[in-house]
Amino acid sequence: MKAGIHPEMKKTVIRCACGAALETYSTSDNLHVDICSKCHPFFTGEEKLIDTEGRVQQFERRYGKKQKK
Repeated sequence: MKAGIHPEMKKTVIRCACGAALETYSTSDNLHVDICSKCHPFFTGEEKLIDTEGRVQQFERRYGKKQKK
């Protein structure tokens, strides 16, 4: 390997929005992620809807079951 062209590896802490932290090595400083393996529905088996623009309610209004009057 050529000297002086590779970025320096340093200890990095990756923090998730759920509060989990993972210590690893990276060329970047501290990282922040929105979702990790501790809170991702695929790994936890829980279904979690993240609706920031009301799309779920909009879908239910259009195509959901009609309520009897």
